[in-house]
Amino acid sequence: MDHEATQELTTASVAAGGTTQVSDEVIEKIAVAAARAVPGVAELGGDVARFFNSVLDRVGLDQVGDARRGCSAHVTGDAAVVNLVLVIQAGQPVPEITSQVRARVTEAVEAYGLRVDEVNIRVDDVAMGGPAAPTA
Repeated sequence: MDHEATQELTTASVAAGGTTQVSDEVIEKIAVAAARAVPGVAELGGDVARFFNSVLDRVGLDQVGDARRGCSAHVTGDAAVVNLVLVIQAGQPVPEITSQVRARVTEAVEAYGLRVDEVNIRVDDVAMGGPAAPTA
């Protein structure tokens, strides 16, 4: 019985060269999602951003600008600096909330392969509770 010799073809995998850039906007979206997931964070954005968002809500454009509101980021090479503006819920300890936000944002951004050099947080307001009940 003739046995045909089989030969495996080995191919060398060569990675293509080039660069990868991650935009600031991508990091902003990741950071906002991570910050919103922290219990005690009521909203993101300063007074002006929240005012314009409420106007957009009233005219049916409630999702416009929400993905990055309250965040700016700057990516240089493989490192990012993230700046957040938070509204925290009343009665929440600011140092604990901001520490948790820093940790979550850092973890989320680093999961995408970037190093986080800074997460700067400004607490802009305190949410005092839910909407007021209508009076009769």
